[in-house]
Amino acid sequence: MSSCTEKGYSAAESQTEPVCRTLPVADVEKANAGKITQVAVEGEDRGNQTNSLGGLERWNGSRNNTARFMVVNFALFIMGMNDACIGVLLPYIELYYNVNYTQVSTLFIVPFVGYVAAALSNNWIHYKSGQRGVAMIGPVCRIIGYLPMALHPPFPVLPVALLVAGYGNGIEDSAYNAWVGNMHQANELLGLVHGAYGLGATISPLVASGMVTKAHLQWYTFYYVMIGLVCCEFVTGMLVFWPHDGASYRRRLAYDGESRERITTRRVLKQPLTWVVAIFLLGYVGIEVSLGGWIPTFLINVRHAEPFLAGLSVTMFWLGLTLGRVILGFVTGRVGEKLAITVYILLSIVLQLLYWLVPNFAVSMVFIILLGFFLGPLFPAAIVTATKLLPPEYHVSAIGFAGGFGGGGAAIIPFAVGAIAQSKGVSVLQPIVLAFLIFDLIGWLVMPGGFKRGGLERAREEKTPVGGDFVQAGKWVAAKAQIN
Repeated sequence: MSSCTEKGYSAAESQTEPVCRTLPVADVEKANAGKITQVAVEGEDRGNQTNSLGGLERWNGSRNNTARFMVVNFALFIMGMNDACIGVLLPYIELYYNVNYTQVSTLFIVPFVGYVAAALSNNWIHYKSGQRGVAMIGPVCRIIGYLPMALHPPFPVLPVALLVAGYGNGIEDSAYNAWVGNMHQANELLGLVHGAYGLGATISPLVASGMVTKAHLQWYTFYYVMIGLVCCEFVTGMLVFWPHDGASYRRRLAYDGESRERITTRRVLKQPLTWVVAIFLLGYVGIEVSLGGWIPTFLINVRHAEPFLAGLSVTMFWLGLTLGRVILGFVTGRVGEKLAITVYILLSIVLQLLYWLVPNFAVSMVFIILLGFFLGPLFPAAIVTATKLLPPEYHVSAIGFAGGFGGGGAAIIPFAVGAIAQSKGVSVLQPIVLAFLIFDLIGWLVMPGGFKRGGLERAREEKTPVGGDFVQAGKWVAAKAQIN
């Protein structure tokens, strides 16, 4: 504590000597109490330091923050590998176990249960064990899930294994999105984080397809690679997240001036915006993983492509998605999330129609890359939108739930495609994806904020409800009609 505050003064902290001014004793005591709280927080949780820009954390605000951000990128990289490998391995799993589309599609649906459980428990885990618990539970669940896959047990065991892995992915997905989404320059940072996811999803099909088709290894060999990567993540995660336990998280809420009352999951679920974001992400992730998962089967059976080229098409899709997240992440925030994502979805609808209706393999590859490019920014932008519309004390719980629940789209929609494809053929992929793109466009438009930059912040200040833009547009049309 400086000599100023000891004598009943306050110090303006700067690079030079402190400038002292007289303060009432009560204000001095209040300032000292705040200083003590700050020291306590910084002492055990130095990585949670904030900057001067609205109290938001910076990814490089401390060495620990930088290290955590790197581990988050690595975790999302592994998630991308997890989500993209199933699509490439699916035909070989079918042959190995002699199962049909509906049976093998259970490998998509069961992780949904894990994701929902993760969405509901994310808030509780943060209060009890903080980011340390997330960094421990996530990799352990993945290892428990991947070990049976590598040992290729009877087929009914595989869905159970992926359910456990799905819980681990869901816990990390929801927690890390909430943390990065509440940082300074969140659009750009989430673009990089989800770019890491896309990079993993780009590499995974190449590695998996090469191992099976070129090295002539069995499909389950790929999961030994996954186990090795997750073990590395566990070690690095424990090193950088260990100081950030539940007590640290609870102190952080109090230090940020947020509500000292615990924000429960039940309370968060009463917010309509939580459900709108969650359902939007459910549709988006379902589109993303359906395309990435069923593209090879569609190209082999409908476009009669060679198996290796069909596997390469998945890599092209995820490459486009990665580039879109990184490049458009720097555009979205400058244009405004509401307008930018509306344009991206409309372009995706056009590209999906062209991909469906033009029966040429080479042209299909171009549309697949562009589809990935414009779909890429949707998930990060939805997270940023939620942070701008919701009160700060809701961020971890609401975004965690929306991210976890939305991640379940990776299970539900690909399963639906597989179940319908069993009787109608894999060509049903195209109209299903198109329908969900239109569904997501409607879901995006009901979010408040308008199309002007800064509209989300104004909507939060004015407490504009979900669907408020439609109400205001209706009033404007009615007023114009009366004038005319």
